[in-house]
Formats: sequence, C-alpha cells, structure tokens
Amino acid sequence: MFSPVYITLQEAIEASPISYLANRALLPNLLQILLLFLTVLFDPYILKKQRKIMFAIIVLELSMIGQDLASAYLNTHDLPAVLRTIQSIYGYSVRPVVVLLFFYIIESDKSYKFFWGLAAVNAAVFLTAFFSPVAFSFTKDNYFTRGPLGYTSHIVSGIMIAYLLYLILREGRRSRSPMTLIPILSVLFIINAVALDSTIDATKDGLGYLTISIVSCSLFSYIWLHLKFVREHEDALKMEQRVQIMLTQIRPHFLYNSLTVIQDLCRTNPEQAENATIQFAKYLRGNMDALQTNAPIPFAEELEHTREYLMLEQMRFEDKLTVRYDIGCETFSLPPLTLEPIAENAVRHGVRGNRDGRGEVTIATREYPDRYEITVTDTGPGFNPEKQLKDQGRSHIGLQNVRERLTQMCGGALDIASAPGKGTCVTITIPKGANAP
Repeated sequence: MFSPVYITLQEAIEASPISYLANRALLPNLLQILLLFLTVLFDPYILKKQRKIMFAIIVLELSMIGQDLASAYLNTHDLPAVLRTIQSIYGYSVRPVVVLLFFYIIESDKSYKFFWGLAAVNAAVFLTAFFSPVAFSFTKDNYFTRGPLGYTSHIVSGIMIAYLLYLILREGRRSRSPMTLIPILSVLFIINAVALDSTIDATKDGLGYLTISIVSCSLFSYIWLHLKFVREHEDALKMEQRVQIMLTQIRPHFLYNSLTVIQDLCRTNPEQAENATIQFAKYLRGNMDALQTNAPIPFAEELEHTREYLMLEQMRFEDKLTVRYDIGCETFSLPPLTLEPIAENAVRHGVRGNRDGRGEVTIATREYPDRYEITVTDTGPGFNPEKQLKDQGRSHIGLQNVRERLTQMCGGALDIASAPGKGTCVTITIPKGANAP
C-alpha cells in the first residue's frame, strides 16, 4: 500500500523554490490580500483618497511577502551576499512606510511631512550597508551582523506606531464609538509582532510575524473604515431628512401668509392688491431656487426674501408698520428661510400685539472677529421667555426649526431676549468659517 512521504519546509525549499509556495502561512495571507483588494475596489462608501491609500498598503504588503520569501530562500542558499543586503535594506526601509500609510486611514487630509522625513532617514541609514557595517553586514559565512544603527527601523517604527495609537485614541474620543477598539487592537497586534520578530527569525519557516500582522491589521482597519463611513453616511442622511421635514413645515407657512396678505388687500384696497400680486410673483420667480436648497445661502439672498415679505405686510398695514434696516455686513451665509420666520414673528406677535397695532421692526447685522450676528428687534408688548412661547403655538415651532437648522447646518445659534412691555430682540449667531458665502 502506498504511504505518502512528508518532508519539512526546509527540505521543500532545498528541493525546489516553487515548493516553497506551499507554505501554510503564505496562501491564507495572499487570499486575505486578494479579498481585501476586491472589497476596497467595489466599496461605495470608502472615499477615493482612502481607497488609494488602501491600494498602496496592499501593494507594499505584497512586496513584504516577496521580501520575506526572498529572505527565507537566500538564508538557505549560497548566493552572493549583495542579494541578501538588497532584500534586507528593502525590508527595513518599507516597514515604517506601511505604518505611516495607516495614518491616512485615520486622517487623510494631512501631509505628515515629519514622519516621511523619518522614513527617509531610516532608509538612508540602511542604504549604508552597501559600503559600511554601521547598520548591518554579512560575514564571509553569510551570517547577519547588526551594526550600532541596526535598530533604527525599530525605533522609527515605534515612534510611528505610538503616533498612530494617539490618532486612534483621539478619533475614538471624538466619535465615542466602541468600534475604535478595532484599530487599537490592530496596533497592539503589530507591536507584539515586532517583539516576536526581534527575538525569533520566523522567515526561516516562511513569513515574518510583522508581515502577517500587517496583512491582518489592514483587513481589520478596512472593516473599521467601512463601518465608520457607513455610520457617517447614515448620520448625514438622517440630518438631511430632518432638514427636509423642517423646511417642509416652514415653506407652506410662508406662502400661506403672503397669500393671506393679498387676500385681505383684495377686500380693502384692490389697486394695492394688484401691486402686491406683482410683488409676490416677482418673489416666486426670483427666489424659488433658493427655497429648494438645503445648503446655506448668501445672506443677501435671505435678506431679499425677507424684504419681499415685509413689503407685502407694509402694503397691508400701511403706516402702522415701520421697517428699518441697519446692515453692517452681509458677506456670510446662513440656512435658507432663517431670517424671514423671525421677521414674521416680529410683525405678527410683536407689532400687531400692540393695542394700536403700530410698531417698528429693525433688522441689523454686525461682524465680530469670530462671528456674524443678525438681530431682529420689535417694539411689541414683549413676553416672558421662560414660558417658551407656549401662547404662540406654531410660531414657537417655526423658531425651534430655525434654531435646529442653524445648529446643524452651520454651527449657529438663536437667542431670544424679551420682557413684558419692552419688546423682543432675537439674535442669530453665525460662527466664522462655518460656511462660505
């Protein structure tokens, strides 16, 4: 009966270089890299720049596997020492670069020039092996000897790993997500692999521990990156849906109030109603595009929306309503339909709240070193803000919508100052740098 003959990996290497491909550590790692490549290639969530970073990591991982295979083969064959020197220089030079590329997975918008400089210095140190034993050398018997600068790669990689851990912890503190454990454990895995490679020459039996750990950690890092983008995408969709709902609540309210003004004028002043209709049509033609956007718009456009509304109200109330503008700046942006609902409240619950129905609304803007401010002041009867506008029904909903959109779309804020008998002042704050005009 035929019995299979088993040979050791060392015997396979000596028998044929092709047989070395049967290494049990090699095939699973190559399969991981292939699956990672295909997944990154077709992932719709990952950003283009970070996709390129993942591809760069994959290429370097394949080169590290090739370097480990070359090291194992050269260790057991009597070949020129220069070949071992070349593969060793490459191995020591490329490993810090792989760690450096992981920085871009956490924060892809930085250049990391300092760390690229460290990687260049590390490569320069090991290139000296061609003419000096300061980093490493090989004896006549083909034995590896480490020089006084032989641990430069370890030191540089350690610095980069420490900074990578810092980036991960900072990201975890910002996002407060338990998923941060994935990259943290990956970094600890790499640290352990470096320690093992420093004490055990695993390449004699195949791939080094660091190569295996980096292949696995790149897969884990991709999973973390994918989950992070999926979560951010879902959050963005939720915010967009919320903004759409809030805008839907506001837009019909504005159009209804404008048409109500025209309806009242049709009974009391038909000629003025005709002018109001023309004014309203002008508003619809010129500003419908602005009403359809969920992004911040220039203040000048929002002010024009508000002017159109206030002109319609002035047509209705004639000299009972006075509107003043004190525009100190307008080179900033804000969410659409932010100013108009506040001006509407100033007229309907401020000026019209007076016994004689008379009053004044003032709209002013000011620029400060860190912010822009818009104030809408009325000379109405005022109220107690602690009651949270409970007596004003839907107007309170409108102001709450404005406040939420300010916060979500540009990090702004809305504050109300009022007191019975002293009128009301609503202040909108827009931080500088929150958006572009």
